[in-house]
Amino acid sequence: MIPQNSPLANYLSHRQDIDAAISRVVQGGQYILGPETAAFEKEFAEYTGVGYAVGTGNGTDALHLALRAIGVGAGDEVITVSHTAVATVAAVEMAGAAPILVDIEVGSYTMDPTQVKKAIGRRTKAILPVHLYGQPADLAPLIRLAEEHGLHLVEDCAQAHGASYHGKKVGSWGHVAAFSFYPTKNLGCLGDGGAVVTNRPDIHKKLIALRQYGWDRYRRSQIQGFNSRLDELQAAVLRVKLTHLDENNEKRVDIARVYDHSIDIAGLELPKPVPQTTHVYHQYVLRCPEPPVRDELISFMRDRHIQTAIHYPVPVHLQAAYARRLERRAPLGTTERAAGTIISLPMFPELSHDDAEKTAFAVRDFFAGKR
Repeated sequence: MIPQNSPLANYLSHRQDIDAAISRVVQGGQYILGPETAAFEKEFAEYTGVGYAVGTGNGTDALHLALRAIGVGAGDEVITVSHTAVATVAAVEMAGAAPILVDIEVGSYTMDPTQVKKAIGRRTKAILPVHLYGQPADLAPLIRLAEEHGLHLVEDCAQAHGASYHGKKVGSWGHVAAFSFYPTKNLGCLGDGGAVVTNRPDIHKKLIALRQYGWDRYRRSQIQGFNSRLDELQAAVLRVKLTHLDENNEKRVDIARVYDHSIDIAGLELPKPVPQTTHVYHQYVLRCPEPPVRDELISFMRDRHIQTAIHYPVPVHLQAAYARRLERRAPLGTTERAAGTIISLPMFPELSHDDAEKTAFAVRDFFAGKR
């Protein structure tokens, strides 16, 4: 079976260095907020091109704390998308705010700035684009809207470590940005982990307090806080993997090129990086002509021992927990059509060229049989 993703393969490719890092932490005797976390925060901030990074327990917490740090709370609205992991919307509600969902652009699957403009209201506090599948959202018009209306821009970078927009890394454009280090991410640890990055010292100071009970330096809670800390073991693993992130992203791009060159089928939409962006292919997402074709393709690939996935099969606004209460101020037709027709092919740095070609040829064989 060719897996759709393989965190194990990524561990095995760096096993010696990761095992040494874990051993260093275990023998060091400090397991929470120690030297490894501090070093990773510094290194990740430098890599992203920002002044500060704050490690958190997971990516959802990173987004939640990012929103809290800019003052989002009860009575506020945050504009975001429905075509995303539920975590994006959940984090907005964790902060006490109301998610206002807008549609996505056809080619990029990311936030449509024209829809954002229509959704801004008197209670809007922030705009929250998601850099989905490794493709950066179109940030320039969103930045202009934020500036014109006095809003914060919060980047959800959970799927875009190392991606860039107009020559700058994602995460360095907004007032604050959140990353996830879930094991399947481009930069993933061996458990849960996340980080918030920012250029503003006031936001950084607040994040340091928020992630640990609102404590000051004397462990006195000065503000309402939480418990969300990146532990030393995960930080040590991430330090190893960060040194290989660009290399691994290049491997993802190479796999995408194999797919691009080997899959050329009328009616099948391939990923097309937006101009002036660097796509890092967290996922390689095809779009089929219609839902029944997508479902047949999944079954066909399974019979060929090739695992695929759907990211994401049901938009957040149509899921049972949210369907009757989330507000959308415009139709989400592009989102709903995408959810019914997309499929993610195998994509991870250790995927061999032969397996990538085998996957591409299987897709071609399927559509050849449909003619």
